[in-house]
Formats: sequence, structure tokens, C-alpha cells
Amino acid sequence: MMDTAELSALLDTLCPMFVLVDERGKIVNAGPTLQKLRPDEPMQGKDFLDVFELVRPRTVTTTPALLSLAGGKVHLKFHDEPRTALKGLIAPMPKGNGAIINLSFGISILDAVRDYALTSADFSGTDLAIELLYLVEAKSAAMEASRSLNLRLQGAMLAAEEQAVTDMLTGLKNRRAMDVVLRHLISGNSAFALMHLDLDFFKSVNDHLGHAAGDFVLQQAARIMEEETRNEDTVARIGGDEFVIIFKGLVDESVLSDVASRLIKRLRQPMMFENTPCQISASIGTALSTQFSSPNAAELLNAADQALYEAKRQGRSRHCPYSTLVESE
Repeated sequence: MMDTAELSALLDTLCPMFVLVDERGKIVNAGPTLQKLRPDEPMQGKDFLDVFELVRPRTVTTTPALLSLAGGKVHLKFHDEPRTALKGLIAPMPKGNGAIINLSFGISILDAVRDYALTSADFSGTDLAIELLYLVEAKSAAMEASRSLNLRLQGAMLAAEEQAVTDMLTGLKNRRAMDVVLRHLISGNSAFALMHLDLDFFKSVNDHLGHAAGDFVLQQAARIMEEETRNEDTVARIGGDEFVIIFKGLVDESVLSDVASRLIKRLRQPMMFENTPCQISASIGTALSTQFSSPNAAELLNAADQALYEAKRQGRSRHCPYSTLVESE
């Protein structure tokens, strides 16, 4: 016949949330997981009914009545906070020497695991809670993997969307992006200016110094255009050496002429590629949305293109507003 110490050691392994009480209702031993719920308050030696409040059956209010519930089920709560709900099964000891009360959580096992930082080591190896914990861990791992995959997919989608509207050589917007911006501004009846810029003598750079030099010039020109415009403006490369700048909310021709002059001045400066100067200039034509009663994208682009052509006809490296063409008609 095993003694109390041997029995407790066996119960620690088989049912770590047990309470062993003697015939007076005093707690002889408590399982390691149960004691973990009150780490600073040893249960051993205390009266069972002083530690736990018996919720059901309500008719049981004394230790003898409790111990008489052979094979009976009980519902309990801790007397102190947190008043975690528990349920248990009573197994009387031989010869009226008390009882073993095997407890489990009456609340959600997930709440208990969270509230008391329990792990699989706190449960019997055959407890269904172990399987549930494994499922929860698997679900958490799957959710984390899904979240990570979703983030990568979102990143890939954003990258693809960005590439769809970006000129990959210069990093500027492309023609598709320009069309979107124009549709948005026109549909919103917004005032804006459209500047069409063409690089003069760019073909000569490509022919004499090669495409690598040409790419370098395009990248430098793009940088200059971005530096001379505002954050709310759109700079787009729409062809080989053709660019469009959309100035949102800016229709002051004197201000636009100053911007064009700065662009022309900077683009006229030699760009050094592998110790070789690349010499270009820029011709610019500008049209305003306010110059048309019901502007559309094609009409504005055509107006700016006409002004650009006039700038080239006048000798290149200059700016021509569309308004000067209208006035001369």
C-alpha cells in the first residue's frame, strides 16, 4: 500500500490539478499546475472550503457532505481574485481517509493558458488540453505564416503597381501615370499647367557617346526636373527624350516662365559622363487648363506640343507659352 507521499508523486504526473484532502477536509497536497494558479499562497494545510467556493451542487456546504459525493461532479471558484472557475470529480479514498478531487478549468482553456502562462508541461500527457494547445499553436503558426505571406503579397502588389506607373530608367512617372493625373485634375475641374519639355541634341549624345551616355543624360535631366518642381507636381517621361510636367494649381505664366528658365539654364550645363561632357539643352512649351472652356487631355497635350514646336522653330533652348500662339492668330 503506497503512502501519502508516493500517492502525491503519482498524482503529480497523472493529474497535475488534483487536490488531496483528508477526512477533515484539510488539503494534504495540491497538484503542481493547481498550485501554479496561486504561486504565493501554498494550499497545503488549508481547509478545502476556505480556498474554494462550492458553486454546485448548492446543497453541499460541509466537508462531510463534500466527501460523500463519491464519483460526483462539482463546480468551484477560488474565494479570492481572480475567481477562476473550475470543475472537478471526487474520488473518495479507502476507509474514509479523505478524497482525491481532480480539477480542470471551467473557463475556456485558452483563457486559462493566457491568464496563468500555462504550457503543455502543466497538463497531463493524456489531457485533451494538450491536443488543444497543439492546435492553438498550429493555428497561431499558420496565422503568422498567412500574415507574413499577405504582407509579402501586398508588398509585391504595391511594387507591381508602382512599376506600372514608373519609368524604370529615370524613376519618374510614365505616360500611364500622366494620363491618370490628367483625368483626375480635369474631372475635378482643377486649374493646372502642362509643360511639355524636349531635350535638344539628345540624339547627338546617343550617336557619338553611346546609349550608356544617353541613359546617364536622361537620369540627370530627370533629377533636375524633380529638383525644380514641387512635391505636388507630376514629372513624367512620356517618350525617349520627351517629358511632361503637370503643375497642380499653378496657372501664373510669369511663375511658370521662371521655372522654365531655370530648367533651360540647368539643362544647358554640360553633364560629365566618364570624363566626357554631354551637351544638351531643352525646348519647352506650356499650356494652361484655364485657356480652354472645357479642357480635355488631348487638347491640352496638343496645345503644349504646338508651343514646344514653336520654341524649337525659334532656335531651341527656349520656352514658349501657348498663349503667345493664340495672341498671334
